Amino acid sequence: MSHFQIISTENKARTGILKTAHGSINTPVFMPVGTQASVKSIDSADLINMNAPIILTNIYHLLLRPCIQTISSFGGIHSFMNWNRPVLTDSGGFQLFSLSHLTKIEGDSVKVKSYIDGKIDTLTPENIILFQEEIGADIMMPLDICISAKSTKKQHIDAVEKTSIWAEQSKKAKRKKDSLLFGIIQGGRSNQLREMSAKSLIEIGFDGYSIGGVSTGERKTDMYKTIRSSTQLIPDKFPRYLMGIGSPEDLVSAVSEGVDMFDCVLPTRIARNGALFTKEGRINIYTSQFQQSNKPIQEDCDCYTCLHYTTGYLHHLFKAKELVGYRLATIHNLRFNLRLMETIQQNISTHTFESFKKDFLKTFIPPNETVRIDQKEKWIQSLQDKK
Repeated sequence: MSHFQIISTENKARTGILKTAHGSINTPVFMPVGTQASVKSIDSADLINMNAPIILTNIYHLLLRPCIQTISSFGGIHSFMNWNRPVLTDSGGFQLFSLSHLTKIEGDSVKVKSYIDGKIDTLTPENIILFQEEIGADIMMPLDICISAKSTKKQHIDAVEKTSIWAEQSKKAKRKKDSLLFGIIQGGRSNQLREMSAKSLIEIGFDGYSIGGVSTGERKTDMYKTIRSSTQLIPDKFPRYLMGIGSPEDLVSAVSEGVDMFDCVLPTRIARNGALFTKEGRINIYTSQFQQSNKPIQEDCDCYTCLHYTTGYLHHLFKAKELVGYRLATIHNLRFNLRLMETIQQNISTHTFESFKKDFLKTFIPPNETVRIDQKEKWIQSLQDKK
């Protein structure tokens, strides 16, 4: 029985339904990131109110704290965090890249030093699947190797080969029939390596396929080329998941290439820094122009924040460093992306998506490319500074 059904299409863009043990998900979908069983500054009720269909957690971080056994003792990840909708768990492959100073690959296992207490854990393709099954993940990711776009060709070849080997071991380790397992395509900016990666994963056979290793320091033109070539490697009948992408203009562009699923910490991270999404791009709530504003962040936004608070009040909260400001900003940015996905679904269904895409990209002004790459590198460096 297929877990994924395509409902409507417009060129390469499509809507669909992905069935999981905790409910069906309408796609394209954006998944808020709750790395440590918590989406930063908000709770499960906030996520339900903003109509989040699914969230993402990270098995690497949950292994370090509170530990898999603790979550299992609470009845699994859903009851632990009071969330009754689907959960996708990332395997920790990105952390092998972002926290490389704390990890060491030894054959088919990875030694990981905890940035919390220095404890050494051993990760394998098999126990990563076991951990995800034990906490009750609906969609699981296998252990993979994500490396920088600036890495050498040999490093990318090694990463592709190791990712495929680990993917096969992960598939063999899977026991729960009601959990879906996706393969992760790697290969940097090389179409040849991406094709090699996709072919080997499709031969193994997964419930869906993820596009990994993008937005690791490359320019957007290169990123879009990689997305375009990678989606073409995944048969239409499978859900396509683009990992780590969450800026609105990227969501719209990637959907037009046939991507179905997205996740990213960007909306929540920039919200805590006072950057808020609007149809015209990001605004900085700290700037003085908002001090006397009695308007919401966006006039037609249906999020809790825009329905109840003004930008003048949010400006005050951020200037005063009041914690509720982070919650209200996070609610807005996440709902912006979730609502964007809902609008995209509607436009694909009515075959008006290409027109919507053109208008959206004409109006939404993204940050300067150089500034974006610099901010990305600083964020990754901040992760690597963890001891």
